[in-house]
Amino acid sequence: MSELLPVVLVLASGRGERFMASGGTVHKLQADLHGMTVLQHTLAAVRASGLRWHLEDAGHPGMGDSIAAAVRATRDAPGWLILPGDLPLVQAETLRQIATATMPTDMLVPMFDGQRGHPVRFSAACGEALASLKGNSGAAQILPAQATTKLIVFDAGCVLDIDTVQDLERARAYWRAS
Repeated sequence: MSELLPVVLVLASGRGERFMASGGTVHKLQADLHGMTVLQHTLAAVRASGLRWHLEDAGHPGMGDSIAAAVRATRDAPGWLILPGDLPLVQAETLRQIATATMPTDMLVPMFDGQRGHPVRFSAACGEALASLKGNSGAAQILPAQATTKLIVFDAGCVLDIDTVQDLERARAYWRAS
C-alpha cells in the first residue's frame, strides 16, 4: 500500500542562519526539544506515519536545490510530501491524512487555522518541475502556476516550524501544554 502513496521528503540541508542569528548555539535541527533534537522529532513522526521517506541532508545551497535533489533521488515515487526538517511537532496522523487525501489537483497544501502548512503534497506530474528547482525559493516557484487543493488539518505542528530561538521556546511551550 505505501508504494502507492507519495514519498515524504524531509529537507535538512539548510544552514539555520536565522536560528544562529537569534541567539542559537547549535544548528536548529540539533537543538534540544524535550530530550530529542528537532530533527529527531520530525523523523520520529515520519517513521510513525508508515510512509516511505527520504532524508535530504547533503548541504545544498538553497531549498530549491534540496527539493530537486530529493525528487531526483526518489524519481520512482507516485508523488511527494515536502516536509522541512524543522517541524518537530507535526503528527504522523497528519502526514498520513495528507498522503491519502483525494487530490483533484497536482498540489495539496494543509491548512491549519487559516495558515498554509507543511508538508505540501505534489503529484508525480510535478516531478520535472520539482527536479529542476534551484535557489532559495523552493517549490513556491511552481505553486502559482498550478491550481492547489487546500486540506484543513487539526495539527498545529504543521505550521510550528523552528527558525529562531523564540520559535523553539514556543514549540517547548506547546509541547508542555499538549
